[in-house]
Amino acid sequence: MSLLSYDRMRAEIAGQTELLRSLIKNADMKTPVPTCPGWSLGQLLRHVGEVHRWMETVVATRSVDPVSDERINDLDAYTDEVASELDPWLGEGAERLAQTLQGAEGPVWTPQGLDTPAFWARRALFETVLHRADAAFALGAGFEVDDEVAAEGLEEWLGFSCVPEAYEGHGLLGPGRALSFNGEWLVDLGGDAPAWRRGQGDASVAVRGPVSELLLFVYRRPAPQVEISGDSALLERWLERSGFWLEEEDG
Repeated sequence: MSLLSYDRMRAEIAGQTELLRSLIKNADMKTPVPTCPGWSLGQLLRHVGEVHRWMETVVATRSVDPVSDERINDLDAYTDEVASELDPWLGEGAERLAQTLQGAEGPVWTPQGLDTPAFWARRALFETVLHRADAAFALGAGFEVDDEVAAEGLEEWLGFSCVPEAYEGHGLLGPGRALSFNGEWLVDLGGDAPAWRRGQGDASVAVRGPVSELLLFVYRRPAPQVEISGDSALLERWLERSGFWLEEEDG
């Protein structure tokens, strides 16, 4: 069960976008984004806005088939963005998505098969949160996110780590293998398939830190307060495979 309600996730999409918009006032859109190699700040913001519009199309049309996402990562043309134009455009896309999600019912297409619009509410929220972090890092600004929101994002990631594409044929599973995050979440790799749950348990590797940094850590963003003890090689392999879907998006 999600930690955040559907309506909270809808509201956070707009709220996180507003926080992102507040970062870019008077910012140079050509600023490189180190955590998204090859992208400028303007391209990052264009990506976020296009993601919101793409997800809104999926939900608004109640599509049960994949919807073209070529505009999301095809950013070569967006090298001369203007902050004063991107700012309201970002807000409009986020608000439209949040409104479309209100009262929406499934099933709709998702990369994991048919699901409810809640999948897209959650995915849009963390697409926005993580790219807000990217913008903050690029601009040398601080980044904070509510612990409850960060925990929801971590649990989304743990769920992705349990789909067959993440583990089949990659040597992740084995007797006694498990990962612990803050002693609050456990990923069991000892069975025929990974399974995660809230709670404690014996683990091969323990990862500890503020929950906001745990979220950044799994997404390979700077997380200086995170500490690791145990089988770091297993953790690295798990991180690589649980992020398989990010590689597919980039491709």
